[in-house]
Amino acid sequence: QVQVVESGGGLVQAGGSLRLSCTASGLTWTDIAMGWFRQAPGKEREGLACINWDSRNTFYADSVKGRFTISRDNAKRTLYLQMDSLKPEDTAMYYCAADLRRGNCLKEGGYNYLGQGTQVTVSS
Repeated sequence: QVQVVESGGGLVQAGGSLRLSCTASGLTWTDIAMGWFRQAPGKEREGLACINWDSRNTFYADSVKGRFTISRDNAKRTLYLQMDSLKPEDTAMYYCAADLRRGNCLKEGGYNYLGQGTQVTVSS
């Protein structure tokens, strides 16, 4: 059974940093691309960043490019999202997606699995 679990969310002041982590059990980590998404209240879920299995290719949404960094450690079976220079508009529930099977890696519909999310709140 596949389980995708995010952690690392919390409350941070504007300009601060957080690092999110995601573990996905039940998957072969050297065979899957993964991504991060977020959803703010009243808004659609937004693709933020994605990474292929060997970390050679990463993609970012314009809204986070230069501030967020996606990375992975296959030996630890963990995906990360380093978030710097956080803004109040970054406040949202953040989700990890695993096992991209088709399409654009910044579109959640192409993934087989999505976690339950971790809340990030940025105060002004």
